Amino acid sequence: MSSDKNKEAKVAEQAAAVEFDIGDTARWVGVPLAGNNMKEPVHVNDIRRWAQAMQNPNPLYYDEAYASQSRFGRIVAPQSFVVATSDSGGGAAPAIQGKIPGTHLLFGGDEWWFHGPRIFAGDRIRQDRMFFDYKLSQTKFAGPTLFSRGDTTYINDRGEIIAKQRATGIRYRADEALKRKQYEASGDPEWTDAALDELDEQKASWIRSFRQLGHERRLDAKVGDKFVRRPIGPHSVTSMAIEWSAYLVMVWGSFRSEGHGFTSTEGADWSGDAGWLPEFARDPEGAKIDPHRGDPVLNGPARGHLGARHARLIGMPRGYGFGASMGAWLLDYISNWAGEWGEIVYCKSSYLAPSFTGDVAFLDGEVIDISLTNPRGLGQPVATVKVTMANQQHKPMASAKAEVRLPTPTSPAG
Repeated sequence: MSSDKNKEAKVAEQAAAVEFDIGDTARWVGVPLAGNNMKEPVHVNDIRRWAQAMQNPNPLYYDEAYASQSRFGRIVAPQSFVVATSDSGGGAAPAIQGKIPGTHLLFGGDEWWFHGPRIFAGDRIRQDRMFFDYKLSQTKFAGPTLFSRGDTTYINDRGEIIAKQRATGIRYRADEALKRKQYEASGDPEWTDAALDELDEQKASWIRSFRQLGHERRLDAKVGDKFVRRPIGPHSVTSMAIEWSAYLVMVWGSFRSEGHGFTSTEGADWSGDAGWLPEFARDPEGAKIDPHRGDPVLNGPARGHLGARHARLIGMPRGYGFGASMGAWLLDYISNWAGEWGEIVYCKSSYLAPSFTGDVAFLDGEVIDISLTNPRGLGQPVATVKVTMANQQHKPMASAKAEVRLPTPTSPAG
């Protein structure tokens, strides 16, 4: 038996010892999944709300006068906005298939393929969903842990594919995470006025970096170019609640069941069962009278994000941010550097640690390659960029590697 097979056998043995049963998972691979889609088209204020919630002050996404002078001629959604049209926790649900009792989930990362069409007010977006694959591994955080991936394809009402997202879910036994105590219970760090002023100066510098480019094309990109650092935070329950409210599915009655299939998460008929802890179960019957009873953050599997008590039940020290929002920060950071004539065509991100309340996320980026022959360039140069995200203690939070199609002097990207 090879060393890899020995390792897999050992992990499986440990999973059995802690009753981490993934036996219901295999049957979901490659199966189309149920879900809900938007009832009404995107409104321009949905785009504005998303930019505001993701703290992205690019006027292309909220100022109609500025946007009218752009290549688009009107307000356009940032590329990150596509995830706001999902019904499933920022695209995570297709990765959560199979019942594993006593478990919880962390968002482990995204892989994105963007196909060119952008989202504008008036577009109605639907999704096709499928469970892709899974792997049982051993982690310091919770012992036996399932890394599973699920696909969401986003399609507009003209039948054009906007993007495909492959989300990674990290499923683990909550009691094992509590036992191992990787994160000790702690309160928010304190920030002095001087430190907050310095953060404001860094944010202003980052904003100037893309405002100065304005409507011009980025034609001078070269290997070794550094992005201007972007700080986000300090995060708070308030800022996280604002993020959550920008996901369109959080508006009561905004989505409806379309298509056929099943799912281990809430699903179109709320009958799914992923094995959440009882404290994180939603109340579908109660939600028929009071929709708050069906809100995943207030009364469901996401409620640990905004409350320390529930966060500690799943091994977190205090409230923590949404993985899908972290992904949006990365995409927005890259998009603002690229400018309105550039376009992200591919991005793979890994989420290494949550953004806890009181923390600040610092994003740094660099151009590591420029290719004139990359097939995703469609005859235009493609810049490969890497981005890192770390907190104020320099602890890694996320990383990303993306390919950005750059403009030529005469031809727009996309």
